Amino acid sequence: MPGRLLELHVENFRSLRDVTIPLGPLTVLVGPNGVGKSNVLKVFDFLAAIIRTDLQPALDERGGFDEVGFWGGDKPPTSMVIRLKADWTTHASAKAPDEYSLTIRRRSTPGKRDSYTLSRQESFTFKRTQGRGRRITISGDAARVVNERAGRVSDGGSFGIQRLSSGLSTLPRLGRSDGGEEVARVAERLSSFRVFDVDVTAARQPTRLRSIRAGRLDSHAENLAAFLVQLSTDEKRWEHLTQDARRILPQLESIEFEQVGGYADRLAVVLHERGLRRATPLADASFGTVRLLGLLAMLYDPKPPALTCVEEIDHGLHPQALELIVERMREASKRTQFIVATHSPALVDRLKPNEFIVCDREDDGASVIPALSTEKIREIVAETGDQPLGELWFSGVLGGDLTEDEL
Repeated sequence: MPGRLLELHVENFRSLRDVTIPLGPLTVLVGPNGVGKSNVLKVFDFLAAIIRTDLQPALDERGGFDEVGFWGGDKPPTSMVIRLKADWTTHASAKAPDEYSLTIRRRSTPGKRDSYTLSRQESFTFKRTQGRGRRITISGDAARVVNERAGRVSDGGSFGIQRLSSGLSTLPRLGRSDGGEEVARVAERLSSFRVFDVDVTAARQPTRLRSIRAGRLDSHAENLAAFLVQLSTDEKRWEHLTQDARRILPQLESIEFEQVGGYADRLAVVLHERGLRRATPLADASFGTVRLLGLLAMLYDPKPPALTCVEEIDHGLHPQALELIVERMREASKRTQFIVATHSPALVDRLKPNEFIVCDREDDGASVIPALSTEKIREIVAETGDQPLGELWFSGVLGGDLTEDEL
C-alpha cells in the first residue's frame, strides 16, 4: 500500500475531547453504542469535506462550530484540534512522518450574545530530501514556508490566503519548489477518504446503462448495481467475489444481470438460488444479503481510496460471515487502509490484539480511545489463557468500567 495514516489526534470534536489513536493497516474500533466510535469516522468525513468545499462550508454543513465541538462540560469549547501523522510523501517514514495540524478557534463577539467569530491555524510538515524538511504554516490571511536543514531554519517566503480558507483546498496550487507537490499528495489522500455505510434501500435499485462506467463505489453503495456490472468485466476478481458470496449464502449459485421491465437501458442485479424456479432480484433479497454484497464490492474495489471507514460493519450479517469479512479486510488492507467500527464480540474473536482498539466513555461524555494499550491487551490475553478476544471484551475484562490500573 502506498503509505498510510500512522496516528490521529483530536481535541474537542463531538465526544472526542482529547484522544490520540495509533492506526495500522486494519484498525477496528470496539465498544458499546455511544462511546465515540462513529465520531472517529466523522473526523475523516469532515477532513474530506474541507477539501471538497472548504472549511466554512464543511462546518456549516454540520451545523456550525457548536454542533461539531465537544458536547460535554458546562461550556462549549473555544478551540478544536485535528492532527494527523502519515507516510504519504516521497521521503516520509515512520520516524520522519508527514504531519498535518488544523486548529479552529472560536471567539465570542463582545457585547453580542450567541455571536462569535472563527479563525484557523494550519501546519504541514514533511521531508523534502535527505536531511531536509519543510513546514508550511497558515494563520489568519497569511501562509509562511519554513525550511529546516541540519538544525538550521530559514524563511522560505510568505503569501496571502483567504482568512477562513483551508490550506487543504488551496495550497495544492503552490509551485513544486514551494511544496505544492507534497501538499497536493496529502490533500489527494484526504479527499479520497470514504466513510462507507450501505444504504440497503438505495443499493437494491437497478442501474441505467449509462451509469455502468461508474469508477467508484458510492459511500452508501447507491450505485451498487452499476459497480457490480463493471466489476464483473474483471473475470478473476468477479469469480473471487462470487465464491465469497456463495461461501456465506450456500443456496446461491450465481449473480447475474437482467433487463428491467423490458427497458434495454436498465439492468438489475439478480441472484440465482438453488431450488428456486426463478431468479431473485436484488430488490427482493434480504437486508443481510444486500449489505453483504455491498461490503464485498467495497473489498474487491480495484481502485480503492487511501482510507476506507466502515460504520457498524457487523450490522445485518450472520456471525459466520464475519470470519470471511476479516480475512478479506486483511487482504485488502495491502491496497487501502481500514478503520471500522463494531460492537460484535463474534467479530472481535477473529482479530489480533494489534488490530483492535477498545473504546470507552467517561461520565462527562468524553470518549476514552484507546481505553487499553495493545501491550496491556496482550498481557490480559496471556494471563487468561488465550481466551478469545471477543469473550474477554464482552465479559468486561477488556473494557467497561475497568481501568488499566484496576485490571
